[in-house]
Amino acid sequence: MKRLHTWAIALSLVGIAIGLAGCDGNTTTNVGELEFTNPLHIPPLLEPTVDSEGEKRFTLTMQPGTTEFFEGKRTPTWGINGSYLGPTIRASRGDRVAFDVVNRLPERSTLHWHGMLLPAKMDGGPHQMIEAGATWKPHWTIEQPAATTWYHPHLHGKTALHVYRGLAGLFLIEDEESKKLPSEYGVDDIPIVVQDKRFKGDGTFHESMDLTPFGMLGDQILINGTYDPYLKITASQVRFRLLNGSNARAFQIGFSDDRSFALVGNDAGLLQEPVSLNRLLLSPGERAEIVVEFQAGEETILHSFAGEDGIGNGEFDLVKIVADRELAASAPLPSRLSAEPSIEASEDATVRKFVLTTESAINGKPMDMNRIDEVVPAGAREIWEISNRGWDHNFHIHDAVFTVLDKNGQPPAIYERGRKDTVFVPNGTTVRVAVEFGSHPDPETPYMYHCHLLYHEDSGMMGQFVVVEPGTEAQVSRRLSGSGMEHEH
Repeated sequence: MKRLHTWAIALSLVGIAIGLAGCDGNTTTNVGELEFTNPLHIPPLLEPTVDSEGEKRFTLTMQPGTTEFFEGKRTPTWGINGSYLGPTIRASRGDRVAFDVVNRLPERSTLHWHGMLLPAKMDGGPHQMIEAGATWKPHWTIEQPAATTWYHPHLHGKTALHVYRGLAGLFLIEDEESKKLPSEYGVDDIPIVVQDKRFKGDGTFHESMDLTPFGMLGDQILINGTYDPYLKITASQVRFRLLNGSNARAFQIGFSDDRSFALVGNDAGLLQEPVSLNRLLLSPGERAEIVVEFQAGEETILHSFAGEDGIGNGEFDLVKIVADRELAASAPLPSRLSAEPSIEASEDATVRKFVLTTESAINGKPMDMNRIDEVVPAGAREIWEISNRGWDHNFHIHDAVFTVLDKNGQPPAIYERGRKDTVFVPNGTTVRVAVEFGSHPDPETPYMYHCHLLYHEDSGMMGQFVVVEPGTEAQVSRRLSGSGMEHEH
């Protein structure tokens, strides 16, 4: 419980306001510095092999390499099936999927499927460690609606460093409803993975994960691993799948010309109908799907506007978008998107409360790999109340989908409605969510809930829960008998 608490003491001694990103109060920006000279890299779609029974098998290899973000400078990086980031996986609701996750890194890691509803042994959290040189073989059936999910390491104590070096990628779930939206990958269906970095003069990463009280806050932006990018588009409507893949920074997403766009999906699936916006906030780990209209020959910049002090302190140009002189006509946006019902909890639903502060803990307890903090019946709907009494945090729950009920008693922002698995919890805020859990009982293998600011997570702001057969909760041991992995350093 010491690491974040040490920051709090140090900042109070020197009289620095703890809400200031980078601890100097200045707004970090790249506006006016970019020339938009590099074509935006589109992560390739990973093709599976398909066996006689229809199971789709994918191979993902975690490996070290070097990447040229800046001309003439090679940055040591980690990637999946390449030197930086990983390929995009695409599968459909109802598919049976299997993976060979090969670890060619010089140390052990994990690979977690963020946003997936799946058995705990397949979740890829800190209990599913992949030793250097080993191969992990998870498999499951996709039993959830269309969504933009992602994958990244989740080893306790080193998640921040492993993600920062480049281990992450998108996992797209499709269904019949999602196919009514722009769906030609790389043409009118574009992934946008936003990450902030700090570079040294020789082009290597600055790797101090505890650079600020929030962790690493960078001053340069990579989009899909591309620095200073532009994107040429050829369709009149383009679907952007936005992922905040950063360690700590939040982004206020919009466009430089302040145009409106249609929000069509959140973390865990499509909205029931499109919502017109010109701004949305994404904290680390959150996703959003937007559809944007373009006119032939026009240009605009996907932009992150300056937010409040803390993890939103910064203003950045992200990627320049250049429309072709002739654009293919897109089908009209459907007025109804998803038939999935809203997640609601009954009046007598179980209520669980979680308090976040400046300590490396939840409810005063730092992460313990051998302790079960909560026991949840399979398929339950509960109300979780998350109160933040410290720095900016957010909150992610594995094997679950939730609806944000309110923030400090007020309705959530429009962009926070719909199906989610991660929510921003600013300092001084209490958030209530109605949570629906998965249906894979396993009393001996836990899922995680945690702050998704990765330095906070690594420092101990994480807890564990198991999903069990309803009615057996009292029989479940709150200790794992020697099955926990040690904390990585």
